[in-house]
Amino acid sequence: MDIIEPLVRHFLGIFFLMIGLQFAGRTLGLYRRMQFSHINYGDRGSAPWWHRHIFNVFRTLILSVCVVRVFADIDGWLGVFGVLYQWPVLLLGMLLLLTSFASVNYLQAYMHEDWRSGIDHRDDHRTLLTSGPFARSRNPLFISVMAGQLGFFLALPSVFSLVCLIAGVLVITRQAREEEKALSSQFGAPYDEYRARVPRWF
Repeated sequence: MDIIEPLVRHFLGIFFLMIGLQFAGRTLGLYRRMQFSHINYGDRGSAPWWHRHIFNVFRTLILSVCVVRVFADIDGWLGVFGVLYQWPVLLLGMLLLLTSFASVNYLQAYMHEDWRSGIDHRDDHRTLLTSGPFARSRNPLFISVMAGQLGFFLALPSVFSLVCLIAGVLVITRQAREEEKALSSQFGAPYDEYRARVPRWF
């Protein structure tokens, strides 16, 4: 525990900082290259709009907490679960975060020019992905993100991370339904056949 606890503590601060920088860099690079934003909030006040803003609030909170923990002991404010705050659990959480990170990057690369964050209503002749990981699940990217959220809870088992996990899963499952409605509207019968054949999650 003398080695693993500070390792995981510093890992979380660096990991979420690098995630933020990577996402920002990728988004700006795509915008510069393609001349449109791959990040879609949806209409103001709509369900996807609220989902995006809730997700951003929690992402900012997580990053702030993890960076502050590197320099100050704030665990008393986070409601740490002592029974779970053991090195095997922390290490498992760290490994799950790394697995999620690799999986998300793989899936975004697999989607290539069809990758979007949120619902893109532009008519740009995108293809319906039904092969590879999308042949086994309609939402493999969301599964990977939720696995990362579980990893964060295990790497910092606390009331704070539990609230983040519950909120994250609720937002993602609701967003998945919204995106499937949009895909059904965009692709019609081919998507309805795909939805009947492939499970939403597993």
